[in-house]
Amino acid sequence: MTIAAQDFTGTIPDFCQGIQYFGEELPQFATLGKTPVIAEGHKAIASSQDPNAVFQTLLAADALRYLTLQVCASKASGHPGGFASSVEAYAALFMLGYKNVLTEVGHHAPGFYSGMFLDKSLEAMDICTVANLRDRFREKHGLLGHLSGFIPGILAPAGPLGQGQHFAMAAALLHPGQLFPFTMGDGGMGEPYPMSAIAHFHTAYPKATNFLPVLVWNGFSQEHHSMVSTKTNQQMLDYWYGNGFEEVILINAKDFDDQNQTGAYVDSTAFSFEQRLAFTKAVLEGVNKAAESALNGKLTVFIIKQLKGAGVHALGAKSHNLYAHHTLDNTDIVNALKRRAIAPAAWELVRTNFARAGGGSASQVAVTESVLPLVDLGTLPIEEFAIAGEPKVATTAMGNLVAKVGELDKRFIVTNADGNEASGIANINKALKIIHPTEDSLYFQSPNGQVYEPLSEDACAGLAAGLALMGSRTLWCSYESFAINGLPIWQTVTQAMAELRRPTPSTICLFTAGALEQGRNGWTHQRPEIEAYFAAMMRNGNIFPLFPTDANSIQVAYEYALTTKNKGITITASKSPLPIRTTIAQARQALTDGAITLLEMTGEKMVTFAVIGDMTLIPVFKAAEALSTSGVGVRIVSVVNPRRLYRPTDVAWQTCSEPDGNFLDDPKFNAMFGGDALIGVVGGASGLLEPIMLRSNCPRDTFAWQRGETTATAPELMAFNNLTSESLMAKATSLLG
Repeated sequence: MTIAAQDFTGTIPDFCQGIQYFGEELPQFATLGKTPVIAEGHKAIASSQDPNAVFQTLLAADALRYLTLQVCASKASGHPGGFASSVEAYAALFMLGYKNVLTEVGHHAPGFYSGMFLDKSLEAMDICTVANLRDRFREKHGLLGHLSGFIPGILAPAGPLGQGQHFAMAAALLHPGQLFPFTMGDGGMGEPYPMSAIAHFHTAYPKATNFLPVLVWNGFSQEHHSMVSTKTNQQMLDYWYGNGFEEVILINAKDFDDQNQTGAYVDSTAFSFEQRLAFTKAVLEGVNKAAESALNGKLTVFIIKQLKGAGVHALGAKSHNLYAHHTLDNTDIVNALKRRAIAPAAWELVRTNFARAGGGSASQVAVTESVLPLVDLGTLPIEEFAIAGEPKVATTAMGNLVAKVGELDKRFIVTNADGNEASGIANINKALKIIHPTEDSLYFQSPNGQVYEPLSEDACAGLAAGLALMGSRTLWCSYESFAINGLPIWQTVTQAMAELRRPTPSTICLFTAGALEQGRNGWTHQRPEIEAYFAAMMRNGNIFPLFPTDANSIQVAYEYALTTKNKGITITASKSPLPIRTTIAQARQALTDGAITLLEMTGEKMVTFAVIGDMTLIPVFKAAEALSTSGVGVRIVSVVNPRRLYRPTDVAWQTCSEPDGNFLDDPKFNAMFGGDALIGVVGGASGLLEPIMLRSNCPRDTFAWQRGETTATAPELMAFNNLTSESLMAKATSLLG
């Protein structure tokens, strides 16, 4: 029997305010629910075979399903179906004391919020009752539609599929001995590359098996059957074993069905109560076995096979999300809530267990709820090169500093998919060694190295960004042309950092071998559109694309990046020897102001060249020389930190954690970029010049990348893209009238 909340006459815990329906107390409650199975002062159940533990885990599963559905229906929005098919596994993890639970499925957010509510984590957001939970769901400054580290107790964001394993592996590496389970849907198994990422990580770090994929195999994705829905149980086992897993534990709800449900995927909530208990016991024991296996050195996966939508308003893909008609008055919603309703005493029992599990609320005990201590780097050994002296490779100069950071900070990791040597930073490999099971001094390989080199930008960016989010220093190195494949997770992490409730090291990148250097390789290696990505992200408030002028400037850029928190900083530089144009002091000023004047020659009229990049300065200096001889005044400004050149109102910096509101003021901007004409020059996307073009009032134009081609030299490629001194001179003359 189900009782509407307003008709219930017994005692109701305060936190239950807002619950629509209560169920009658189950007959077994008097014996199996008499006292919380997680005793006061304890962190977990004593045994996964204890009938009390099984019964109370089942109550937790019902509570999670009820809350997930009611919270979504309160806004007629959200995604209850996927999480509903995983609740027995999620509840089992909590009951076993594991609170560092992550997911790669953003659509499981309402379920995770329900768990954080039950363990009291959300009280840190003043969400103390179910009514508060309903009010704040999918609202600004509340519980956003997909997971974020902004929410107390939530370890990492979840939105795009195929990212959860990176966060779990990063956490496992930083916290040996602790378990980091992460749920993944059967629709996200191959999107983009979770298996290859796990395989390389396990080869590089064979002892770090303390992360546990929990596959929610429910037969459906967002709008249709999942692509692995036709696999047999044996084929699924073979898939995971074939990908290097040593322990694969599969619990199939079908094996416990006593209601003759059709199909390979069934709803466990339709079983008799005895069989529901049997299924819950199997999940609890299976999760316990999987956790112990992962913590004891075996690469392990736990698989729960149960129909999507089990126990909520619909089944299969139809359960995935709610539509506008799915309000709390909708018949399907009402009936589902009534089926899942539990007694007030059961709610109290579940909450007590969840609050005690793991030693307290996740908002207190999760590893991301405290700042990870960092080694003090002291003063880095910056080497100042003489202006107009011998040309230097900027990346190599930065590599010397990176090596020093790795020497001082043994947790520091450099990731690279295409090889550091090809980017002029072999000195990093030499100093820190490539992580590889084969020791080889010729290739600077060592099992204990600090350079992580999977042939996947997703895996490179994933581990580097994941470690930074978890509190550790990293550097992701990539060819500019290939980094685009790793940007989705980097963007996820930088957005998460913008709203994170704690300081963490910025996620830093070095992008080399720009399009202008890759002429002989053709357009496959010329993809500077990545710079348009950063140009758009600058307005986010915590993204700083840096374009060092030379080998002095790049050292200062890296030094600066290491001091920042909660930001995404990209350093783009050439791997060719180029002239030294700034002193260390000037380089520091350029970072602060956003740009620096490299050359100023007076004339009857003044044309200013705003140049982003190092190699692009070459044709500009040549054009300046010719213009000067004809009596035209020329100013060359190297734009190092374009984010500083926006107006404060252009950027959402105030909304960011660890906000940076430093922008170049109007008098300094006009002194630097003023004149009779302005020409913006960039070897990549023109969007990076937007801050300057927005503020300038003089006649202006831009020169930027157009498209790739195979050429023998950089000047020839520049000419193909109209980046020549002759074109620059002609444009200057035209603008000056």
